[in-house]
Amino acid sequence: MTRLTFAPVIALEWLAVLAVLALLITAYGLYMRARGAWARGLAFGVLLFALAGPLLVKEQHAPLPDVAVIVTDRSQSMNLGKRARQAEAARAAIRRMLDAQPELVVRETSVTTTATGENNGTQAFAALNAALADVPQGRVAGVVLITDGQVHDAPPPQNLALKAPLQVLVAGGRGERDRKLTVMNAARFAIVGQWALMRLRIDDLGSTATGDSAVLDIRIDGKPFGTRLVAVGKDTDIRVPVAHEGENLVELSAAPGPAELSLQNNHAVVTVSGVRDRLRVLLVSGEPHAGERVWRNLLKADPSVDLIHFTILRPPDKQDTTPLNELSLIAFPYRELFLEKLGSFDLVIFDRYTERGILPLAYFQNLASYVQDGGALLISSGPEFAGPESIFRTPLSQVLPAQPTGQIFTGGFKPMVTADGMAHPVTRELPGRNQDKTPPSWGRWFRTIGSNKIAGHTVMTDAAGHPLLVLDQVGKGRVAELMSDQTWLWARGFEGGGPQAELLRRLAHWLMKEPELEAEKLSADIVGGDIRIIRRTMAATTPPVTLTLPSGKQVPVALTHAEPGIWRGTAKAGELGLYRATDGILSTVTAAGPLNPKEVADMRATEEVLKPLAEASGGSVHWLEDGLPQIRRVGLGDRASGSNWIGLRSNGAYRVTALEQEKLLPQWLALLLIVGALLLAWRLEGR
Repeated sequence: MTRLTFAPVIALEWLAVLAVLALLITAYGLYMRARGAWARGLAFGVLLFALAGPLLVKEQHAPLPDVAVIVTDRSQSMNLGKRARQAEAARAAIRRMLDAQPELVVRETSVTTTATGENNGTQAFAALNAALADVPQGRVAGVVLITDGQVHDAPPPQNLALKAPLQVLVAGGRGERDRKLTVMNAARFAIVGQWALMRLRIDDLGSTATGDSAVLDIRIDGKPFGTRLVAVGKDTDIRVPVAHEGENLVELSAAPGPAELSLQNNHAVVTVSGVRDRLRVLLVSGEPHAGERVWRNLLKADPSVDLIHFTILRPPDKQDTTPLNELSLIAFPYRELFLEKLGSFDLVIFDRYTERGILPLAYFQNLASYVQDGGALLISSGPEFAGPESIFRTPLSQVLPAQPTGQIFTGGFKPMVTADGMAHPVTRELPGRNQDKTPPSWGRWFRTIGSNKIAGHTVMTDAAGHPLLVLDQVGKGRVAELMSDQTWLWARGFEGGGPQAELLRRLAHWLMKEPELEAEKLSADIVGGDIRIIRRTMAATTPPVTLTLPSGKQVPVALTHAEPGIWRGTAKAGELGLYRATDGILSTVTAAGPLNPKEVADMRATEEVLKPLAEASGGSVHWLEDGLPQIRRVGLGDRASGSNWIGLRSNGAYRVTALEQEKLLPQWLALLLIVGALLLAWRLEGR
């Protein structure tokens, strides 16, 4: 290929000035009818042409192949029905057809979805742009996009950067229908004991029916709560109770619709963080003692605790002639506390309480029933627990896990965390605890109330192995017995003190069923692209966990012993949606991805999203259920699609392999022509 180019001897600005001057002079001469004016103009023209540096360039070209891209959608929605098989068969066939095309390079890329917190959906155009990042637009022959049409990063047609035909092959079937559950809004926080409000909507996509309703199943923390009839196609408000502090997992499931494409978008999980308003704690001290202040200071220091504290100094039936307005103490209101308002307390603490007939035996039975119905009871024992006035000799004994032996052990010792205590969340990782053969670093106590464990777990003992702290679950409630009244020594800093505040805080919150302190718990969460499963248990072994994926597939997950009381396992989270885990005893749920993922919002195959883009690029949309179209190469400006074929553009791109330059007007020839023109002008002027 030969072409003309210029390499100016002087700057273009000066060349332009000279050209203007030459033109003016020549034009003036011609206007005045001067002889030889045209010859002088010829000399100027030759001079300007010579100064422009005309060159003849001879190029040798090598054709460059065009680039075609196959983008295959492998997102979660493509796993429905026969879509994945259709897409793979089409991809393989298209690849064979393109490989047979001369002067064509084929690139392939795919689109997947990941179980992250980002709500990006199917990013087909991001994958396409990455595949063409190093390819000039002039070499792009076209793009074949194999998808179900649910693409979530499609630009407006006027903003499409692709300058080649976009050919879309849609997998799936026309006219698909599906039911979808969407959580429109949900409370993130709610007060424990109250209700959390959330708004949801159930839609039957692809259906024109009106007035239908659907059954909504509600589960809280894996346990059935109830069902509700919800109108289809309308926003609906529901309320769910917040039973405990921390995360409350609310699982919502819509019953299958009349024509279901997938059940993955029939479920949703909402996490509501329970916040306690005011904890009502009843502290009853049997008598004033050094450790009484420890309990009072601990509970009073917590602004979320509403404490009612009584210290028994006299029986209510002991009356004297002292006027009531001169008494600093009041009679113990046992009827109001243990009959009328007992159920309003979150925790009842008996601190060195002695059964002296102050509280009728029937009220101890009320207290035992309170525990069995879900209440919390803490017994802090002193010497009175070992004597004939012990509260173990009341109906309360039916819920107590440790029975006094009548012995009292004295002498200095450091409380020891037992093997059960190493696994129990109340004492696990307690600062300063004994580890292996290392003794605890905290200060000594000097008294243990002898007892025999009859139920529950002994998590702390004295140096001789006598039970010091025993925990148990009775019915729906919980009981803790502390077989010493020496915690005040830690509070006073004796011999360096100890973690009395942390121990008593954990103990109180475990009694009130804080989820983070549950000894038997199965939890699952998403970490990166994995599902992390944690099983807390006091047992020596634990069965494997069965994980149900959003697609319904079940995967066994083996758990390994990580540390005392904790077993762990992991599984890949390759799908967006709801995961269920169970070991046959406990179950839990977790959600991968955002609350309402775009990927499962509408799982019907469609051409509506991509058709405007395909047409704007000169391409087309074909359904794979109608058959695979043939591929043709088309020229620039030619039609690139038909009823049963798709076209890829032939751009004719090339690269220069060799280059030769030759001066069109050599210097000697330019000088000769200029001199000749000037001589001709002189001759004409002289006539």
